[in-house]
Amino acid sequence: MPPVTAPPVPAPYLPQRGERYRLVAPNTPTAPKIVRDFVATVLWVAGHPRLVDDARLCVSEVVSNAYCHTGSPQVRVEVTVSQRQVTVYVTDDEPGRLPAPPPPRAPSPEAGADESGRGLLLVDALAARWGTTAYGDRSPHSKTVWFTLAATGR
Repeated sequence: MPPVTAPPVPAPYLPQRGERYRLVAPNTPTAPKIVRDFVATVLWVAGHPRLVDDARLCVSEVVSNAYCHTGSPQVRVEVTVSQRQVTVYVTDDEPGRLPAPPPPRAPSPEAGADESGRGLLLVDALAARWGTTAYGDRSPHSKTVWFTLAATGR
């Protein structure tokens, strides 16, 4: 029987050129707001005001997931900005299961009855591309959830 090899783990897309900004924040209830404000400021100053709202929403969802679903003591955020796009990377130290987009759900008839589980659907809808990367081969020690917003739209 021929050997079976797993496909390589997808690496996050990195723009060839661009400015990079980094922030390390404690993984606490205030982390989503702090990171959201950091990313918004970077995009505003870097000349991407049209991407600010989408970036704030996406990064808030990803950092909230890290807070709610990991025991990582901190989250590391990197924002890479170029003329054409912005890529945001959120890394935590608890790889667990890599997130995948949940299947679409019909809205609940009761307003607000089911408010969880929509974050990655929002990221998927707003980002030009997004994904995850685990680091540490067979024994992962961290993961990154990343998304790219295009200055020209999806």
